[in-house]
Amino acid sequence: MVDIALDPNMYYFSMSTADSIRKAGELGYKYVELSPNEEFHFWQRYPKGNREFIEGLKKAQKDSGVQVRTLNPVQNWSSPDERERGYQVRNWRRILELADMLDVREIVSEFSGNPNTPRECEQAWFKSIEELAPDFEKYGIRLNMEAHPYDYIETHDEAYRTVCATDKDWIGYEFCCPHTFHLSSGVGDVERMITSSAPKLREVHVSDTFNHLANDGNRYIINPPGVDARVHQHNEIGNGEVPWDRVFSSLREINFDGVLSVCIFGWHEWADEMNKKALARLRSEFAE
Repeated sequence: MVDIALDPNMYYFSMSTADSIRKAGELGYKYVELSPNEEFHFWQRYPKGNREFIEGLKKAQKDSGVQVRTLNPVQNWSSPDERERGYQVRNWRRILELADMLDVREIVSEFSGNPNTPRECEQAWFKSIEELAPDFEKYGIRLNMEAHPYDYIETHDEAYRTVCATDKDWIGYEFCCPHTFHLSSGVGDVERMITSSAPKLREVHVSDTFNHLANDGNRYIINPPGVDARVHQHNEIGNGEVPWDRVFSSLREINFDGVLSVCIFGWHEWADEMNKKALARLRSEFAE
């Protein structure tokens, strides 16, 4: 059985985090994954959530019947700048406190860092994991890692090797469908990536994207050519080139029973329609 969660990112600009949980219930979801927002935990900033805020989220859960299944914080814990890295570890400790208050036992995150300094960032990330391990273990919270465009790790193979290298059972892997072509350098071999990570695969992010390397790389035009940037989308299923039949069949083949998180971004005017369609598709593919 999978848990189908909504990332309510497209609602944060029009309602509170608590109300976005209620909105998820109105759309038919049983779970949410709370991604970065200014009320709770924002990118690389000290989390602003407090006890009163957490009580508001608990009330929203009770009102709606929707459970906060996971959090998806992003902190620059791979910074080679030791002072900055220390601040980010402090931010992580507060996130874990808030997650515990909310009774969230699973967190998804990114490697962060800079792809131009991968060796230095790797050293910083492992040092941060060593420092935070007692906190994760004290709270009994699992961590699932994903590679992300413009992180110091951008490809599936390196990300999974790094997860395994920690040699910690509470650190798992998250496969991000909208990053399919970044993860595979344009190949899109989803069967291999999903199968190879099966022992530690605990979450899948669900949204679509186009292959940025197709057609001589001109599917996207970035000026000036060769600028140090990454482009990807989080579109609804079908508005892109992710091979969904192969994704879903591969997940069924490995008996995936983790979290499927719907994370469509940037289509606020059609948010309800797109999120409902995604939920219906996932329910048709998997028993919830």
